[in-house]
Amino acid sequence: MGLDSINEESMTYAADIFFAQSWKDHRLRLPENMSSEYRLLEVSWLQNIWRPDSFFKNAKAVTFQTMTIPNHYVWLYKDKTILYMVKLTLILSCAMNFAAYPHDTQHCSLEMESLSHTTDDLIFDWEEDVPLVVSEDIELPQLDLIQTEKKDCTQHYSTGNFTCLKLTFTLKRRLGYYMFHTYIPTCLIVIMSWVSFWIRPEAVPARVTLGVTSLLTLSTQHAKSLDSLPPVSYIKAIDIFMATCTVFVFLSLMEFALVNVILEECVTMKLKQRITRKKFEESLKDVEVQNEALAINMEKKSSAVSRQVKRRKIWALRIDQVSRVLFPLSFGGLTVAYWSFYVLFN
Repeated sequence: MGLDSINEESMTYAADIFFAQSWKDHRLRLPENMSSEYRLLEVSWLQNIWRPDSFFKNAKAVTFQTMTIPNHYVWLYKDKTILYMVKLTLILSCAMNFAAYPHDTQHCSLEMESLSHTTDDLIFDWEEDVPLVVSEDIELPQLDLIQTEKKDCTQHYSTGNFTCLKLTFTLKRRLGYYMFHTYIPTCLIVIMSWVSFWIRPEAVPARVTLGVTSLLTLSTQHAKSLDSLPPVSYIKAIDIFMATCTVFVFLSLMEFALVNVILEECVTMKLKQRITRKKFEESLKDVEVQNEALAINMEKKSSAVSRQVKRRKIWALRIDQVSRVLFPLSFGGLTVAYWSFYVLFN
């Protein structure tokens, strides 16, 4: 048996199998001249003898292989055991859960059930010696086959109990692709948005462009990371990571908005001070005897405004300085928590 491909979008997987069924029919009459252990029969003989009515319960499509000849045969053993072997290509459904994507582990099954015979007439059982042979050359692009498990899945229906056998494949997703195409580029985009903390606040176009570009790039990166998935309604691990990165880039823009508002207030205060001083000086020209007390009071007000402007500038620069440390530490802590949860404890 070999697994060919996994399609997350349609929640299906493809498998090539050599499906072997053997059963003993004591009603058969063997040829008197049969001396060998078994004899190869024409497949057309199956039309004249009884055989199990097995079908693949979770199959969406079954293709019988005919290259270069029909890929099936029938053996008849001396003890009246019949072996029927056929090569099939199956497209099987697999109920996948992407809550931990791309740190997820999927469990896909292959179910074989009797179509019309209840357990009173027919019971499936695994071959005792070699029940399953899985190809060692299986190489899926993003998944590793880590376990294969055999089960009995006999079902109870209103018409009776129907025999069933089930194979479960445990598939673990590899992170290499996502590390180089999603996680590392996204982290670099977030780090790039922090460069604005080292750009002087007066360079408004540079800081705004850097933040907006980072947000747009993150949005594109998130959409690209979900291309191969169906539009599920629940939150995935990759959504949490991308949302966290988006929030940090957005907060860097909000940080600049706060710094810019503080500096704009400084500019407004300076402008008001200049206008007030100009009006005061013009009013003194019309007075023959200048009032020294008024001039001194004006100087005190001007000095107080200058101190307040200087204090606000220090606040704005201090916010940038704190952000240079706070943002990396916070992002690093959340990243460690994310990887600890999904890699160590998932």
